[in-house]
Amino acid sequence: MLVINPDECIDCALCEPECPVDAIYSEDEVPEDQIPFIELNAELCMEWPNITEEKDPPEDADDWREVKNKIKYLEK
Repeated sequence: MLVINPDECIDCALCEPECPVDAIYSEDEVPEDQIPFIELNAELCMEWPNITEEKDPPEDADDWREVKNKIKYLEK
């Protein structure tokens, strides 16, 4: 899971097509079931470090790609 700092985002939309699981939405197109993630994103972006270089995805990324309701596995 990645988060985007809403105060630093310039709304260029370049991240949307780059997301391998289509989890990034324009602010005015967030599906109803994803709205709770707006607040979670704003909270976690203040705690998690910024990514400054491209990295390979985790080895188990494909295993998690289609898993629904992963929020229960999030450790804060």
